[in-house]
Formats: sequence, C-alpha cells, structure tokens
Amino acid sequence: MKDVRTDGQRKRVFIRTYGCQMNVYDSDRMADVLRPLGYALSESPEQADLVVLNTCHIRERASEKVYSELGRLRDLKLERRRDGADLTIAVAGCVAQAEGEEIVQRQPAVDIVVGPQAYHRLPELLARAARKSDERRFDGQRRPGAGVLDTEFPAESKFDHLPAPSEADVRAGSAFLSIQEGCDKFCTFCVVPYTRGAEYSRPAVAVLQEARSLVAAGAIELTLLGQNVNAWHGEGADGSTWGLARLIREIAEIEGLVRIRYTTSHPRDMDDALIAVHGDVPQLMPYLHLPVQSGSDRILDAMNRGHGRDHFRRLVDRLRGVRPDLALSSDFIVGFPGESDADFDDTMRLVDETGFASAYTFKYSRRPGTPGAALGDQLDESLKTARLAALQSLLGTQQRAFNDSKVGTIVPVLFAEAGRKPGQVLGKSPWLQSVYVEGDAGMIGSIVDVRLRAAYALSLTGEVVTGQSPSRFEAAA
Repeated sequence: MKDVRTDGQRKRVFIRTYGCQMNVYDSDRMADVLRPLGYALSESPEQADLVVLNTCHIRERASEKVYSELGRLRDLKLERRRDGADLTIAVAGCVAQAEGEEIVQRQPAVDIVVGPQAYHRLPELLARAARKSDERRFDGQRRPGAGVLDTEFPAESKFDHLPAPSEADVRAGSAFLSIQEGCDKFCTFCVVPYTRGAEYSRPAVAVLQEARSLVAAGAIELTLLGQNVNAWHGEGADGSTWGLARLIREIAEIEGLVRIRYTTSHPRDMDDALIAVHGDVPQLMPYLHLPVQSGSDRILDAMNRGHGRDHFRRLVDRLRGVRPDLALSSDFIVGFPGESDADFDDTMRLVDETGFASAYTFKYSRRPGTPGAALGDQLDESLKTARLAALQSLLGTQQRAFNDSKVGTIVPVLFAEAGRKPGQVLGKSPWLQSVYVEGDAGMIGSIVDVRLRAAYALSLTGEVVTGQSPSRFEAAA
C-alpha cells in the first residue's frame, strides 16, 4: 500500500473508541491534541498514518478484543513496511492503563501505550517513538518491549494541557463535557479506581469556560461526564466549593444552551440540592442514569456499594416528586459471587417496584485486581445466563411500556443523523429515546417538535409538527 502522506499532504489519524461516553470525549480531545501536529481524522485504518485504539476495560473479554484488533493492525503495518511506508499504532484508555506492560510485550507492533490520564502527552510520546527508530523497525520480529509506555498518574491534571474545544467537538448540536474523573468508591467488581485513579473534580471556572466555548461552537445540548459525575465538587468562581447542583444552575444560564444532561451518577452522591435542580432547571432533561447494580441488600453490601435498596427507592421517590415525568435508567449485574435465588428475586422485585425506561445489564465477570475476583462461590455461567435473560425480559417490557406511554404526545426532538431509510432522520427525545421521522439532513442539529405516532421496543416514529417553530422542552412538556 502506497504511503499517501509523503508529498506534503496532511497526516491522518484513525481513532477507534470502545466503551463509555467518557472515552468518546477522550477520543475527541486526543484528536484536538494531534491536530496542531498536522493530523486530520481518517475514516479507516487503511488510510491512516496513526491508529489509536481508545480502549475500555468494563466489558467482559475487553482485552481479547483489543489484542484481536491489534493482530489486524500488525498485518496492516507489515504491509505498509513492505511498501516502504509505516503505520504508528497506539493503545490508549483503560486497557492500556491496566495492562500496559503486557501489551508492549505481547504485541511488538504497538509503538505507544498511554493511559487515560496521560493522553495530553501524545505529541511527546510520538516524538519519543520516532527517536526509537531502530527498535521500531518492525518486520514482524521486532523485539518485544520496544514500544513507548506512559501509564503514570501525573501530578498535574491533563485538562490543564488540552486545547480549547472547537466545532469538531460538537456533533449535530450535542457535545460531551468531562467535569469529573476517577472513583473513590472501590466497588468490589469494578476496575475504574485502578484505571482512572482517584476522584478529581475540575474547577468550576474551567468547566464553565469550556461549556461556553462548546455552545459558541454550536452545541445546544451538553452532557456532563464523570465516572461519578454527581460526586463533582469544584472550586467555584467565588472561591467557595460548589456541588453539581450549583454548577448545573450556572451552566443553564449560558445563552443558547437548551439541554443539559449528566452521567454517570452514584446513589451515594445524590444530595438534596441535586434532587431539587431536577425540578427547578427546565434545561435539565427528565432522564437520569442512576446505577443500582442489585436489589439485594446482601449483595449490595458484598459489592461495597455503600447503600441499600431502600435508600435507592427513597431517592427515586424524591426525584419523581420534583419531576414526575422523570425517566430512569440503571445498571444491573447478575450472578455476583454468592448471589442466591432470593437475592436475584430481590433484584426483580426492585425493578418491578421502580419501573425503568431503559437499563444496561451484565453478567458478572471477574476483573483481575479487583476484590470480587478473589471471592469464592462464583456462579455457574448457565445460571448467570438464565438470570440475565429473565431480567432483560422484565426491563424490556418496562421500556416498551414507557415508549407506548409517549405515543400521541408532541415532544421536542434533537435530530442527530440520517435514519436507516432514505428520507429519514433520527433524533433523541428529552427522555433519550430514539425517534425516527421523515425529513432531510437540514434538520440535523436542530430541535423540532414531533408528534409521536408509534412505539417499538427500542425506538419511536413520529411526524414533524408543521406550523410550529423549534421549541424548548418546557414549551412542549
């Protein structure tokens, strides 16, 4: 394959993103960091000079998927070498943090391994990799361990070194804004404290500055991100310590911003002020992702969640008290070590009592280095599969019922992309439902009122309400 970058054209980078919305944000910022070096985004690895795999360690067999992809990239790199060109391969994100040394030993084709707290140093790492040109002369036999590794947790925040966001960070009117990283909760099933580090909250001034920049670049919807986003406590503009509720109120004052969301939350950090914001700030969408993981107090204690089922149920009641139309989403893990039939029944009862508009469900799987991996009484895989199917069936019924409840109503939809069929566009309702209508690309990035006509398991269809201008949510609620 001929290297198309040898004649003065811009270099190209392809970034493959796995996992959570935080990784999407990180990938966008890596692109921002690389842009001053002359890198434009590529649509495929085959057309790229640099490939970055931004990895996630949450899902089962995450590492195996990364190594499988690295095998394909190794073959592409060899092909480039035979044509007298090169391909730089970087692994970033949580798998890089957790398994950095093993990656550079197992896959000699990898040039750079960088953790999620150090990707602002990519320019330096690329320069270091280039200086190791003799060791990087990859011919399929390069000695293991020749790649550049940076998985330290730096003393300085990466956010202090990232360029300001631009129009490239806004997609169809929406943008992610990372305000908090890391976790101090140490749930026994989770790797996040080990891959993302301790909880860190960005100062309010920096968050507000980035929020204004994103709105100026075209964002009308902002999603505030964090591993435990409602644990955010940052230094405010007045020198005092603000909580997430105060931050949301300040962000809501930005002219032109119509929608605010935040994710992911922890029940332990849902305080009175934040609950009140859901009733007071119309820009805050009536959708909350609040992971509970289990409905059994015994299992919640074994998970080190720091709350019980009754605490969760009281939170839900209070939230719906201030925002009756609130849609709730959650995370559930089935088959945690020692989970009995009675424990699982408790989870099913919690779901039945609460009612969810959507949910993410997982079978428990061991994560090396976590306390849960060392627990005895690991459950049989077939039992976990059966329990997952039962839970998904109940949650699926609830999601369909929630979608059905919106049929016939008029709701504002933010359109994001072309639909699956010609002449169709896809958007998101205030409750984060997928909504399809007949329309054209000119609607993308706009909020338009839609009368919902039909509901399905995972989406709705509707028609644009003519004779009405795009509206804010409070006008249509």
